[in-house]
Amino acid sequence: MTHYDYDLFVIGAGSGGVRAARMASSLGVRVAIAEQRYLGGTCVNVGCVPKKLFVYASQFQDQFDAAAGFGWTVNKSTFNWTRLIANKNREIERLKIVYSNLLQKSGASIITGRAHVINAHTVAIDDKEYSAERILIATGGWPFVPEIPGKQYIVTSNDMFFLKQLPKRIIIVGGGYIAVEFASILHGLGVDTTVCHRGDKLLSGFDEDIRDFLAQEMTKKGIKLLFNTDIEAIESTGGSFSIRLVDGSALSTDLVMYATGRTANSSGFGLEALGVDLDSEAAIKVNSDYQTNVPSIYALGDVTNRVNLTPVAIAEGMALVNKLYANQAKSVDYDNIPTAVFCQPNIGTVGLTEAQAHEQYPDIDIYKTSFTPMKNTLSGLDEKTLMKMVVVRSTDRVIGLHMVGSDAPEIIQGMAVAIRAGATKAVFDSTLGIHPTAAEEFVTLREAVT
Repeated sequence: MTHYDYDLFVIGAGSGGVRAARMASSLGVRVAIAEQRYLGGTCVNVGCVPKKLFVYASQFQDQFDAAAGFGWTVNKSTFNWTRLIANKNREIERLKIVYSNLLQKSGASIITGRAHVINAHTVAIDDKEYSAERILIATGGWPFVPEIPGKQYIVTSNDMFFLKQLPKRIIIVGGGYIAVEFASILHGLGVDTTVCHRGDKLLSGFDEDIRDFLAQEMTKKGIKLLFNTDIEAIESTGGSFSIRLVDGSALSTDLVMYATGRTANSSGFGLEALGVDLDSEAAIKVNSDYQTNVPSIYALGDVTNRVNLTPVAIAEGMALVNKLYANQAKSVDYDNIPTAVFCQPNIGTVGLTEAQAHEQYPDIDIYKTSFTPMKNTLSGLDEKTLMKMVVVRSTDRVIGLHMVGSDAPEIIQGMAVAIRAGATKAVFDSTLGIHPTAAEEFVTLREAVT
């Protein structure tokens, strides 16, 4: 290994890349990590972290409205978008410094600039070349925007974190995580919000009851949902935009945001010329060891477009380093990965949906409950909670848990441990609930609905 400048050269300083670089360096591996934009990648800068801060900001109006039912008198509230952006920026800068310090303390070299893979063992940045025994691509994903007339007026989630001012009206195109989360955020901040989705339901891949329930709750809040439609063209009309839909109808708005998916950020790094295999969506193809068809080049995280979640990329980075440098061949288990959607109300889910369960097992029992949370009995807020459990009747094993409601992600995180441990319905039934909580409903579900 000594004839190379580095043992491992990581391209991309997002969650997966940073974890791999830090772990490898701590094991005595000579590591360099290159980043063109910002340390921390999408999650820290234009993803999970600032989004969650925006979610918190958007929840306060409901809390102010709820206060009266509990005896509080709250004076008229005002919201300052500029202040939120400034405070968010300060926190993100703090986190980037943390990432930099962690990398430096581990011994990894941080190189700023656009990396280009020259050959199987060489990376160029600006006018300098670096040799490495192995190269790891961890460049994440990038928002996808289709080619339509007026595309230049479209913003994506990347732009939303840096808007100079909050619009009065917005149309959000898409029906996935990002679309429903930003719809809830902007509506909570007082923006007249419309979601335009070409499908017939939100959140493809989620349990059908969850999808239907969320749409009902979002509609009750005043978010307008337009299904089975799409935008054909966007025209600027001075200070606003005219939107022409595929059915010929028109809408007017102050901002158009597209949340129509993300594509693997694999272009422009020299991978195509080197012969690294990409799939039809430009994601890097890898084997179970995150190795490409070029043996010295590896890839993980969103750029491989498998399970595009921050904790997954981190786990992949750890698994790769353990296998390559610690002689620990423990792969990532992609089953029963819990996930959340930070819309309002929140979604938390782990395990199989009802439809997936019926495909794999002949004997499925479904337990389900919908109720008004205790807080809302006095708050006056018309928001309900849904909980659902999927059980294999013959083994009594719980194979799916789904929730829409306040604190759903916090609750499902704990439930995910039970799912991975193989808990049965009898174990849930024998577990005493914490009263009064919403979470106790998961251990008091007694009658199967199907």
